[in-house]
Amino acid sequence: MPKKRHLAGRHQPKGLEIIYEDRDILVVDKPAGLLTVGTANNKTNTAYYLLTDYVRKGNSKSRNQIFIVHRLDQSTSGVLVFAKNEEAKFRLQSQWKDTEKKYVAVVYGQLAKKEDCLTSYLAENKAFVVYSTPDSIKGKLAHTAYKVLKENRQFSLLEINLLTGRKNQIRVHLADTGHPVVGDRKYGKPKDAFRRLALHSKSISFKHPATGQQMTFEARLPNYFNEFMDNSQGRTCKSRIAADTQ
Repeated sequence: MPKKRHLAGRHQPKGLEIIYEDRDILVVDKPAGLLTVGTANNKTNTAYYLLTDYVRKGNSKSRNQIFIVHRLDQSTSGVLVFAKNEEAKFRLQSQWKDTEKKYVAVVYGQLAKKEDCLTSYLAENKAFVVYSTPDSIKGKLAHTAYKVLKENRQFSLLEINLLTGRKNQIRVHLADTGHPVVGDRKYGKPKDAFRRLALHSKSISFKHPATGQQMTFEARLPNYFNEFMDNSQGRTCKSRIAADTQ
């Protein structure tokens, strides 16, 4: 993993940790709860807005800008990559199928297979809910590989290799197994007591758009992921994590 560059100057993005930056790319650790890009109801509380302000050094008249390469769900934390020029964006996106993306998730229960590749066609209904379908015309093929890192009676900690990049892919595939991601009220338990989705973008590896050098970036695993696996926490684990809004 490249060393984090020292970023001089007083103007820094609030609420985002910069993992790496050069003239072509900007890699950050996005916290859970922050949108990648704006919506009709929220245009400013986003990684894109904060980083645009950052590269402009607070000057709204500056022409400096960033370009979206990929997205993370609002409730998912971890590594997020932006380009700092249009050429870098196109080069990164053109090699996206060869980009290695690893996630970590906590799911309910114990999976029968400790390592597997989940495959289905994914489609989206009018309510914007993604679901698996056997219809190859209706859906897009998706592959999600996982392996169990730790488990106890209640939860399993998984490392996930995202082999395709469909919307909500990890969440849908794990829900299909009967082991939804903790905190996922959309695809898991509607009355899930955990306020935060236990899904984290752990690392990303790709060739630099300008130099061609293979680069890997990682984001620290939030402490509460390991707390799920600590039996000594008992009932307090659930209350602590439920109160964690970050």
